[in-house]
Amino acid sequence: MQNSKQPQIILKKGREESLLRFHPWVFSGAVQRMDGVIQEGDVVPVYAHDGRCLGYGHYQVGSIAVRMLGFGTEEMPEWTGTEWKLPVSFWVRRFQVALSVRTDSGILSEQTTCYRLVHGEGDGLPGLIVDVYDGVAVMQAHSAGMFLARFAIAEALREALGESLVAVYDKSEGTAPFKAGLDLKDGYLYCKDESEGSRVVLENGHRFWVDWEKGQKTGFFLDQRDNRQKVGELAKGRSVLNLFCYTGGFSIYALAGGAKDVTSVDSSKVAMEMVDRNVAVNFDSEVAARHTSLCTDAIDYLKQVPKDRYDLMIVDPPAFAKHRGALNNALRAYQRLNAAAIERVAPGGFVFTYSCSQVVDQQAFALAVFSAAAQTGRRVRILDRLNQPADHPVNIYHPEGSYLKGLLLYVE
Repeated sequence: MQNSKQPQIILKKGREESLLRFHPWVFSGAVQRMDGVIQEGDVVPVYAHDGRCLGYGHYQVGSIAVRMLGFGTEEMPEWTGTEWKLPVSFWVRRFQVALSVRTDSGILSEQTTCYRLVHGEGDGLPGLIVDVYDGVAVMQAHSAGMFLARFAIAEALREALGESLVAVYDKSEGTAPFKAGLDLKDGYLYCKDESEGSRVVLENGHRFWVDWEKGQKTGFFLDQRDNRQKVGELAKGRSVLNLFCYTGGFSIYALAGGAKDVTSVDSSKVAMEMVDRNVAVNFDSEVAARHTSLCTDAIDYLKQVPKDRYDLMIVDPPAFAKHRGALNNALRAYQRLNAAAIERVAPGGFVFTYSCSQVVDQQAFALAVFSAAAQTGRRVRILDRLNQPADHPVNIYHPEGSYLKGLLLYVE
């Protein structure tokens, strides 16, 4: 164990087991004591009750006391005399490994210029998201520690990505913990040239306008890439309804796949304007004429849709539950929404249905959809179970990272 004057966290006896299994969270109830002065966001080593060094991570106030960045004594942070500090080389190594994962898994190509470079725990960097849009890296800090490290992160991104990096934009204002007293304001940490805040990127050859400054999340929902491709493969000759469409990702794939007609529905006027831009940048007027944009409440629209009007539906709502206290209400909402979709889809139709709520696991979501199907009395088959793509990897020691779950249903 280190000098007790140095900041460090000591766990209660027997509470080190999860860290020995490489789970990246230390819960506050496992902490016996904290030595030295530890502020939220500080890098701090963690020790077992018997003095074994278990690793280090970012300290935060709340039920999760430490988000682990490393285990054992490997790559331990440097003690400067006043604080534990991670060198820029630490971040560079992590980003280089993450980039290799994306390259080796075949995600990056001339046909796909947008991808997630860092997916929190899935890439050994809990609390950090980095999405890349044709050379623009957009970071979101979900912890005080990652926000405080933003300048080192930007410097490391420049080294790891080299000349391909155009800008680094910090979009943590809506994600970092505001109670930590941080100066949260979105803005550029690095910009090679004057940036316009949006640009056209490619995903599997399809063009999408991405606005990382004003759009939701980092500007685009990259986690549905593989599932959009599957919609495109099944859309030919079908009438498609894309609910909660945001900027129309599923709609573009459906039109490209030969859909007879596509209706995109979202309550956001800004999102619907972006849908129209995406249709225009991908298709000529003849194909674009098969598309309809509706700025209205998706659930209300679904309830009044004539039965049999659509034979392929995409039901991809925002997270109904962001914490466990909202779980039961969320499951009831998923049941009602899916019952409406299953009841109204045409015979022989497909329903792609999703949940992006981390607290809703695969089994609970499947049960909600089962209950919805039973409510309608229709014959329903599960053709596929859908997940997040390879650039949203799940740490095998952190199954909670498997947040996106979906089902492809066939309804007789």
